[in-house]
Amino acid sequence: MFQKILIANRGEIALRIIRACQERGISTVAVYSDADRSALHVRYADEAYHIGPPAASESYLRGDKIIDVALKAGADAIHPGYGFLAENAAFAAACRDAGVVFIGPTPEAIAAMGDKVTARETVAKAGVPLIPGTPAGLSDDELLAAAEEIGYPVLVKASAGGGGKGMRMVFKPEDLKSSLAAARREALKAFGDDTVYLEKVVEGARHVEIQVLADMHGNVIHLGERECSIQRRHQKLVEESPSVAVDDDLRARMGAVAVAAAKAVNYVSAGTVEFLLDKDKNFYFLEMNTRLQVEHPVTEMVTGIDIVKEMIAIADGRRLRIRQEDVTMKGWAIEARITAEDPDNNFMPSTGKIVALREPTGPGIRVESGVYVGMEVGLYYDPMIAKLIAYGDNRAEAILRLRRALTEYRIAGVKTSIPFHLGLMDTPRFQWGQFDTRFLETHQPPVSDDIDERRKIAALISAMLLYERGQRAITFAHDGGREDGVSAWRKAALLEGLRRLV
Repeated sequence: MFQKILIANRGEIALRIIRACQERGISTVAVYSDADRSALHVRYADEAYHIGPPAASESYLRGDKIIDVALKAGADAIHPGYGFLAENAAFAAACRDAGVVFIGPTPEAIAAMGDKVTARETVAKAGVPLIPGTPAGLSDDELLAAAEEIGYPVLVKASAGGGGKGMRMVFKPEDLKSSLAAARREALKAFGDDTVYLEKVVEGARHVEIQVLADMHGNVIHLGERECSIQRRHQKLVEESPSVAVDDDLRARMGAVAVAAAKAVNYVSAGTVEFLLDKDKNFYFLEMNTRLQVEHPVTEMVTGIDIVKEMIAIADGRRLRIRQEDVTMKGWAIEARITAEDPDNNFMPSTGKIVALREPTGPGIRVESGVYVGMEVGLYYDPMIAKLIAYGDNRAEAILRLRRALTEYRIAGVKTSIPFHLGLMDTPRFQWGQFDTRFLETHQPPVSDDIDERRKIAALISAMLLYERGQRAITFAHDGGREDGVSAWRKAALLEGLRRLV
């Protein structure tokens, strides 16, 4: 086993990896910029090294500096976390050339899946279903003609992109040319490549992803699905496992396809194959993330498998200890990304000093945080400051626990997304599992400080829990945005909730 690992990241994910290493008896090395001299990951690691100014381009994205530190500190391996250099094939190759193990997939697999068009072509050969679309590299005139054939609405996507950058949804032919120009400009600025392509928009789709693990000996398994449909501008805000839209048969089929996609690039380590799932349970390959995901804790909670520790063991050449038939999903987990953003002001970044902090605790609650009282929150890095995860025997209990934890969470000094998440938990359509990737475009979560109103909503959720208690799960039907009437059991649940209020 490795003796010392360098964590090429910061914030809550650096702490997450440090703790996993400590539980394996592995020494840790932190790196930090000027802005992070007093950061928690610096304090918790066994060693810490300064790597540059606050700007990520001069510190956390300087792979040469990070490898130099690893060699100086005598680190056996580097874990990149997510973001920064996590999906940088050149960095993974540089680690290999320097004799330092990169805890993640091979440079070749990162490159194959990093380019969306190459990824589509690769997985298509393995029989993975694709969304109708165009190849990359077409001219604007060719894309205009292709859009007519595919049919509107279409999605303009950057070939080298991710995170919603270089992406535009187009509903009318007259808007496509300007959208192509805007997407190309954004892609060039973000990725240094203005290549774009088109995909058919799958309307009413859910974003469902499959977690995979693969070792160096050809063993590949999946750990079930995560639902990531609650998004704002293609950025995930809430994730849960399992998904209300996936039954055992669909899970097995999606899992088999995800494993096939991973095998198509000889994948090693943890990875995520993302799909769009339509209203008729057809699913289509979206992309593969060749790294640890922000939402990995929900899978860990329902499977009992520590994904970070598995990544470390795989990178050390060990075989997977888990067989596919050993993987079971028990209970329900939901994660809320806590960001330093103002939900009342279009989620604009919020900066300042954290003057008070109280993190929630209690049964089924997990907090992964990188902040502390006195910490300055600036604009240099991603606004996510913590992950709040709730686990329950079923979805209703997980919602209730997450809701309770959100009411306990106190962060003073900066605006956060906590009020948004609390409002989302109180939204009936979210409670019933009736949403898709465009849910937040048409449903604004309530933001209210009215305690009586919140008590009423909590009572109705309690009624849901009463109904679910003693049952394995409830299958929630996604109705594509239409009210389909109130079933007898829902009426009974609502009546029970109302009875509790009087």
